[in-house]
Amino acid sequence: MDKPADLRTPTLDDVARVAGVSRATVSRAIRDTRGVAVELKEIVGRAIAETGYVPNRAARSLASGRTGSVLVAVSGTDADQGAVAETDVFADPFFSRVISGVVRTLRTLDTQPVLLLVETDADRADVLATVRQGAADGALLVSTHSDDPLPAAFAAAGLPAVTFARPASDAPVSFVDIANHDGGRLAAEHLVARGAQRVALIAGPDDVPSAQDRARGFRDAMARHGQAFPPTVHGDFTLESGERAMAEILAADPDVDGVFAANDLMALGAMHELQAQGRRIPDDVAIVGFDDSVIATIARPTLTTVRQPIEEMAAQMARILVAQIREPGTRPSSMIFDPVLITRGSA
Repeated sequence: MDKPADLRTPTLDDVARVAGVSRATVSRAIRDTRGVAVELKEIVGRAIAETGYVPNRAARSLASGRTGSVLVAVSGTDADQGAVAETDVFADPFFSRVISGVVRTLRTLDTQPVLLLVETDADRADVLATVRQGAADGALLVSTHSDDPLPAAFAAAGLPAVTFARPASDAPVSFVDIANHDGGRLAAEHLVARGAQRVALIAGPDDVPSAQDRARGFRDAMARHGQAFPPTVHGDFTLESGERAMAEILAADPDVDGVFAANDLMALGAMHELQAQGRRIPDDVAIVGFDDSVIATIARPTLTTVRQPIEEMAAQMARILVAQIREPGTRPSSMIFDPVLITRGSA
């Protein structure tokens, strides 16, 4: 008769025996303590896989003073309520791509994300209190609000936080961003190269730093090519605002032949309005967006756009935050990604 399988839960001592090291060394390797050689961590990792040991998160939290979880605080602009709704987060290409990049990367860093939708001042206070009281180790802050007070609050409290995009308040917190000015320049140069003579700009909100930078880059480049004051209408990064802006532009200048919209949703809205007014894209009007979201590939014609590598940027956010948590006192850092023009059917 076969001997019953050993159903005992593997322990830290089992890992130490298989790895040929002390129990204390295994514990330090699991906690990723400084001073543990990379080769030793690999040996311990193989021993963990061989034994099937699952580190006890609660025990590690007690030993390290960390919870192994971080907040992902998301706030945006809802047209009716001035807040972000759950359906908006998962339907919006920007937010969904950020969350996807963050979650996948945190998983590889053995860190659990806790998603919070931030709508009110009370919500913001809860985010700060959760980290301050030690219920989470830090926060990833994703917002389209130019006046979001959370980055400055985290900086003042000395708590780990990383923002997606440079904070409008210049709060000394880590952030990732794209070279938005360069992205606007790429759009302008592409329209000029196509021979566009009467270009217009559908800009984002004038109080959002990324929107300001994209608009400035576009205008600066157009000025270099002799078109000093391209007509500009501001939208709010929604499809509907792109439609309204395009209608306003056409009413003011029916002969416009090139448009840069500061995100893909507004570009798609602009395309809808152009087509509704019988304009051919790109024969009559060429249009360039910004983001390279899924919208760019499903639009008809497909959308020429400036690629923003959102998933990669979100992944870097997560890495920076976890590094700050593991090394308290680390100075704020930043990473700026380079935009790339993706040419498709619209321009």
